[in-house]
Amino acid sequence: MSNQTATITLSSSSSSSAAPIPSGSRSRTNSIADAGPSTNGHPTLSNGEEEGEEKNSVVIKVGMVGDSQIGKTSLMVKYVEGSFDEDYIQTLGVNFMEKTISVRRTTITFSIWDLGGQREFVNMLPLVCNDAVAILFMFDLSRKSTLNSIKEWYRQARGFNKSAIPFLIGTKYDEFARMPPDEQEEITKQAKRFAKAMKSSLIYCSTSASINVQKIFKIVLAKAFDLKCVIPEIKGPDEPILLYVDV
Repeated sequence: MSNQTATITLSSSSSSSAAPIPSGSRSRTNSIADAGPSTNGHPTLSNGEEEGEEKNSVVIKVGMVGDSQIGKTSLMVKYVEGSFDEDYIQTLGVNFMEKTISVRRTTITFSIWDLGGQREFVNMLPLVCNDAVAILFMFDLSRKSTLNSIKEWYRQARGFNKSAIPFLIGTKYDEFARMPPDEQEEITKQAKRFAKAMKSSLIYCSTSASINVQKIFKIVLAKAFDLKCVIPEIKGPDEPILLYVDV
């Protein structure tokens, strides 16, 4: 996309003409790495493709919300461009990026919307949440106050989209791993309580150390299509938590 406004920064790694699918919609595709067949009757992704079959296109909108300076933009840029900038760049309003992947005969575009964490931008929350298939509720593992804020972010986001798949994402795991064990335990217990109440996956990640960045979006894709995902869960305590089954 090339259009820009004063309040939304638009940038993309690729262009797509596909229209966003409504929250909760499903589309048939053919194959996905790290995912296996579904057993619950929903669309599955097979390993083959038929000659002459038309290529499908689908857009998956993902919203990202949370306090400022927690690494939302860094995670988005890391996933889309594979780069990490240590310098903090404040998001003014909403950032938007796209990443398109090809899965057999299907073109899947992740449309990722990142809301600035300052409270003056909360009026733009509908832009991020409306029609989102998944919402990443993000906090900084090294700052407990950002985890405490998740309650309010969740309440407000759910007011605009009650059907989006929730993910609770703890960032800056590399810094968290250097914290005293008792502080790590306290934050993890609270994060697990929040994830349970939200019926949400819980994933710890680090953009600077490239921990679980790709896996977040693979799990988003698997859950969006009700696929069985075979990425191993990690329950900690000495590894970055990755819990997404039976939530």
